[in-house]
Amino acid sequence: MGIREEVYYEGGPHIGDLIINVLIGLTLIGLPLAVGAIVRALWLRYRVTNRRITVTGGWRGRSQTDIIYSEIVKIVKVSRGIGLWGDMVLTLRDGSRLELRAVSQVPRYL
Repeated sequence: MGIREEVYYEGGPHIGDLIINVLIGLTLIGLPLAVGAIVRALWLRYRVTNRRITVTGGWRGRSQTDIIYSEIVKIVKVSRGIGLWGDMVLTLRDGSRLELRAVSQVPRYL
């Protein structure tokens, strides 16, 4: 009998990221940004709980990364979309980094 895992957030990137990047994508220069936002919207999913952060992504959402909080040594957050979403970079104990793009309401979780 273990401690129940409480889910704080579960879902994909914020819809505002997709909307803004698709609008920018109407120009030829912004096309790569629009494609990136569409791919994120289709296949990227986040799950933040009281025990871990799970990121599911990759081609057609087939790769999964689980990070427990004790492995995180540094968190850098950047708000975007007037604070409705933002990006986070988690630096892990082994020196590797995990980037979370367009996470809804970034300051609330960590």
